[in-house]
Amino acid sequence: MASGRAGPGIRLVPAWVLFVVLGVVLAGVVAGGLVAGRAVGAAAVTDVLRGGGDPLARHVVLQLRLPRILVALTAGACLGLAGLVLQSALRNPLAGPEVTGVTPGAVLGAVAATGLGLAGWESPMAVVVAACAGGFTGAGLLWLLAGRDRGDPAQTAVHGVLVSAVLAGLTAMVLLVAPGELGSVVQWLVGSTEGRVMEHWRLLWPWAAVWSVAACLLAAPLTLLRCGDEQAAAAGLRTGRARLAALVCAVALTAGAVAVVGALGFVGLLVPHLALALFGADLRRALPGSALLGAVVVGGADAGAQWLSPVLAEALETDRLSIPTGALTTCVGAALLLIVARRGAEET
Repeated sequence: MASGRAGPGIRLVPAWVLFVVLGVVLAGVVAGGLVAGRAVGAAAVTDVLRGGGDPLARHVVLQLRLPRILVALTAGACLGLAGLVLQSALRNPLAGPEVTGVTPGAVLGAVAATGLGLAGWESPMAVVVAACAGGFTGAGLLWLLAGRDRGDPAQTAVHGVLVSAVLAGLTAMVLLVAPGELGSVVQWLVGSTEGRVMEHWRLLWPWAAVWSVAACLLAAPLTLLRCGDEQAAAAGLRTGRARLAALVCAVALTAGAVAVVGALGFVGLLVPHLALALFGADLRRALPGSALLGAVVVGGADAGAQWLSPVLAEALETDRLSIPTGALTTCVGAALLLIVARRGAEET
């Protein structure tokens, strides 16, 4: 499971070209998210963006669709960046936020806050605080359980799975205690951007900006950690402090994202692999690349969910059907994971 050597990637074009291409794709994702839905068409969206439009169109575009896509992009960037930081710090390609106790802990905090009435559902800030506290608690449990094995990637991964399982069990217990709140907290379990408003984005983007900058500043130490503790120590790096700083950044980024959109499956696990394949092992490029890819993936999944929801609702002859963004990321991520696993088995 561990890998002490960072692969060279398959980057065949300059990094700036990749960033430009991803920027164009990101712009397309934003456009797709803004025009998704039946209430307001593309022409009306264009009028609103130009400063016109009727009150209904302005409300739908500026108060509903725009905050939703902004939250999706920011959360995706956080998860993509957090995943690469975790995998680099732990030297483990399977060390995604989902299996290190961070995401399950944040979900537990959000579910406990809403399901048990520990925080007002009307206050996004209360849910954010509760989810962040849960995320740091999950990471803390992993840190304590790992003990002297913190430097062993395989043991850390095993302990992370155990902590995640325990936290998931606690979340299930909360849902049993408060079954009436299942409808309001299911979005934390699956991951959804529905109902996200400007207040959520205003809470998320400063948090994301601070911790993203901090994570990118750790590019050089993380690159050394990917080469192994012995090589990093020989280069003068204090591996313990560097790894702790990296884990704090990853936890903060994951907890902030989960606090707002819930558990988006496989984003933090698979996006870093794609970033390394495209941008190479130099984390000065791969870290921002992973953040951009995460934004594209989650934003694209959110736009896709909005486009598919009315189609499936019509096919199933139901009045309203909303596909959670996390459902798409989980299905696509699981398929990609199976493909990667089969290719790896064939190569060996």
